[in-house]
Amino acid sequence: MKKIAVIGSGTMGNGIAHVFAQHGFSVSLIDVSEEALQRAMGTITKNLDRMLSKGSLTEEQKEHTLRNIATYTSLPEGVRDADLVVEAATENVDLKLQIFRDLGSHTKPEAILASNTSSISITKIAAVTDRPDKVIGMHFMNPVPVMKLVEVIRGYSTSDEVTSQIMELSKQLGKVPALANDYPGFVANRILMPMINEAIYSLFEGVAGVEEIDTIMKLGMAHPMGPLQLADFIGLDVCLSILQVLHDGFGNPKYAPCPLLVNMVQAGHKGIKSGQGFYSWSHGTKELIVAERFRKH
Repeated sequence: MKKIAVIGSGTMGNGIAHVFAQHGFSVSLIDVSEEALQRAMGTITKNLDRMLSKGSLTEEQKEHTLRNIATYTSLPEGVRDADLVVEAATENVDLKLQIFRDLGSHTKPEAILASNTSSISITKIAAVTDRPDKVIGMHFMNPVPVMKLVEVIRGYSTSDEVTSQIMELSKQLGKVPALANDYPGFVANRILMPMINEAIYSLFEGVAGVEEIDTIMKLGMAHPMGPLQLADFIGLDVCLSILQVLHDGFGNPKYAPCPLLVNMVQAGHKGIKSGQGFYSWSHGTKELIVAERFRKH
């Protein structure tokens, strides 16, 4: 594989583009908005500068990485020559299905189609394409340039050959691939989201406050970040969406999202992306919000 197309230039998309470009691949970064693409390139440049300042990257490597990325607002033009397409659009099932329907008529027949979805069925996505055997999940972790894991999700129809190719490709990116079969939430979010949900219930039911819950999990369980702060980083809307996928997929009430999470998302409090979550965020720094807001009444 030489040419990679990444659909979506948000937090995950620009991180995926960054990593592929840094490892010598030719990358087409695609978004509907030119403004979004400019923001993405600014983020990639800032992240490369951070690596440069730490001595993990040379100026020449930085410039080479940036030259490897071309931006497009046209899907057909961006994916035309791609050997691999990685979809990293918003975690919305209807949007993703439409993208994969469109990819069939705009990509080479041999192109592999991957999704960075964190919970949506790869089998369901593959079923709307003309090549279900070439559809696979590549679930990168955030921040993509830093985190080593790629959760590779094999759909019901994904071929052995495609699975092997993506496992090997992940290693070429300096990542550690871990293979999972296609069931709701895969592995990462099937385990992580109930923990976050239980932390939210503990807050909602007045068992402990925000800082106390996060401190207990950080110092007691050696987690680098508490579950409520992590939820703010992931996005409370994304957490809610994944829990709904788990609840619908398994029909098990243990996955039902906490009413507090539902209310916060409906109020537009989505974590760091909106500036308000379990913490109040300003320029990347956090302040604790008055705990009474979160209590069950």
